[in-house]
Amino acid sequence: MAMRKREEELVFPNAAGIDVGASSHWVAVGGQSCGEPVREFGAMTDDLNAMADWLLSCGIDTVALESTGVYWIPVYEVLQQRGLKVFLVDARQMKYVPGRKSDVQDCQWLQRLMSQGYLRAAIRPGEEVCVVRAVARQRDVLLIEQASWVQRMQKALVQMNIQLTEVLTDVMGTTGQAIIRAIVAGERDPKVLARHRHVRVKASEQDIAKALTGNWRDEHLFVLGQASAMYDDIARHLNECDTKLQGLLTQLGQAQVDLGKMPRAGSKTRSSFDARQILANWAGVDLTRINGLGLAAVMKILSEVGPDLSRFANVKHFCSWLGLCPGTKISGGKVLSNKTKRSGNRVRQALKMAAMSLSHSDSALGAFYRRMSARMDKPRANTATAHKLARWCTSC
Repeated sequence: MAMRKREEELVFPNAAGIDVGASSHWVAVGGQSCGEPVREFGAMTDDLNAMADWLLSCGIDTVALESTGVYWIPVYEVLQQRGLKVFLVDARQMKYVPGRKSDVQDCQWLQRLMSQGYLRAAIRPGEEVCVVRAVARQRDVLLIEQASWVQRMQKALVQMNIQLTEVLTDVMGTTGQAIIRAIVAGERDPKVLARHRHVRVKASEQDIAKALTGNWRDEHLFVLGQASAMYDDIARHLNECDTKLQGLLTQLGQAQVDLGKMPRAGSKTRSSFDARQILANWAGVDLTRINGLGLAAVMKILSEVGPDLSRFANVKHFCSWLGLCPGTKISGGKVLSNKTKRSGNRVRQALKMAAMSLSHSDSALGAFYRRMSARMDKPRANTATAHKLARWCTSC
């Protein structure tokens, strides 16, 4: 009797569960809410609106759905706009809940766990942060793609025995781009190509001309031209992303800034001041004052989680969400493992990159990194320093 009574005590009595799919969605409600507790809806917008109408007619106020790829996003947005409280849950949460899932549909299992309060909602930033995040992530994708085409250009040059990397630090710098564009335009004379040398390049024109003496094969020149054109095309799209980001931040009440040319923190240029000021106004505090956090890292943090951290219960919750907290595998009073969990969190990656830059810093954080490196290996010291950076970000 005690067990039966416990099962009847529901935390969310008017809960529904949705099994999200690519072409259709299965929805389950409690048996007392509707005569037909399980229904299937299509993925079109009209189908999603019909799903919301049916849920509201059944008296549903809370909905749980798994984060399946990107298919959950339209469902989440439509249901949220209709006034329903949507819980976006991680599928791994259900793996540890006792019970059989194979004999029932996923949507019914979700509905049961949600009604009994076993599921927790994932952290999702506000609407304006989601918009900035989408554009910022697209910019990162373009940067990665552009870097891959630079590697293809370098491969084509090496196959022709054009050893630009031996005389230039950055092949895509001012000198390198001028030489590559001249080669694509048809120039083959090494001495003429070497005249594109910038005055700040350490290598002499003779050394550059020697590196530019190679075997001009047509197939490699064709690949070089294609890769150069793709590089330029991606650069155009990057400028569009920068303009879009600037407009979005301007709508958030910030000043205009050229995000595509964000210099290092500490630079005295006007654009550096504007970039730092726009992020400080958005966050309510200048995070670049924290040693190791440059403008790119702060932009990554704000575009991923936003300036409002009140959705996290405390600083420990925030660090755990980042995957920077030590593990707590303890049995019989003995620590079995204290490794941090594996995570692809973008903020975590930005903080770890920032921590890596503190290895030679004269600041207190730099001393902490070196002290941790003396006690443990550098990867662990990097994680510990990133953990401290996360705590400092929340305390500002």
